[in-house]
Amino acid sequence: MTRQTHMACLGGGHGLYQTLLAAQMTGVERISAIVTVADDGGSSGRLRRELEIIPPGDLRMALAALSDDTETGQMWAETLQHRFRGNGAMAGHAVGNLLIAGLTEVLGDYQAALDKVAQLTNSRGRVLPVVNHPLDIEAEVAGLDEDPRIMRAVRGQVAVASTPGQVRRVRILPAHPQANPNALAALSDADLITIGPGSWFSSVLPHVLVPEIVNTVKSSSAMRVVVLNLSAEPGETQGFSAERHLHVLAQHAPELRIDRVLVDSNAIPSESERSYLQRAANVLGAQAVFADVSLRDENGVRLNKHDPHKLSAALKGLLEQS
Repeated sequence: MTRQTHMACLGGGHGLYQTLLAAQMTGVERISAIVTVADDGGSSGRLRRELEIIPPGDLRMALAALSDDTETGQMWAETLQHRFRGNGAMAGHAVGNLLIAGLTEVLGDYQAALDKVAQLTNSRGRVLPVVNHPLDIEAEVAGLDEDPRIMRAVRGQVAVASTPGQVRRVRILPAHPQANPNALAALSDADLITIGPGSWFSSVLPHVLVPEIVNTVKSSSAMRVVVLNLSAEPGETQGFSAERHLHVLAQHAPELRIDRVLVDSNAIPSESERSYLQRAANVLGAQAVFADVSLRDENGVRLNKHDPHKLSAALKGLLEQS
């Protein structure tokens, strides 16, 4: 694995957090977290509206995940994630969100603020917004009217993630944003690129709706891996099969080409289901790879969360094939 030194991970939220923990465990020399910027809820949404900045929440989580595994690094990771309690103006704000926002004003540059926080945490990687301004998500949703054929537009990441209807398609606004040049450089230089897991419509697909991101991933010589979700999520992907996740990905990014789709072997145990998934992966030019990557509790019950240690082992295996 001597030549594989750089992993670029696209996503957001808790899915990206677990992937970045796994990335650190692989032993690669550099990690680039390329993060969604469409959050409009909670502390991030408040700061986005009040200060007109890129929502910091997903970026903060990535910085926490990449913090050095020392007492000082973990202290900073915990501090970044800490939320103020109470009922006042500070209630619900994450310390890391405020730190990023404050450093942006002091340094006059959002990326400089993220890099400075990475110095505090002694991060092994760099956190990069996928584009350098906030995005909005708008979805076409069915099932919000008595007539299931009627499609309604639902706008905003929180609204899309929590809709009681069925999301059919999403778009980003503006429709063709310029990608962050730093993100493109990281993708071009990577030895392994991961996409997902995460909220499919609100954290994963927005990346592949940026044309320059798709083109750069497609032309990359890296091993390109989709890390599939462990199960459908209530709300935006309720009732989705594993192969439907891939069909939706191909529908939104028909030019995208992938090498591997990493799937939890516990989620799809039957050979017939695996053959359906492989056919869906073929549309992206990919081979499905099955491995035990799910976290289990103390009683051995499988949780809907990737185990960083298991995911790391699977990614190291893919690196060795590249």
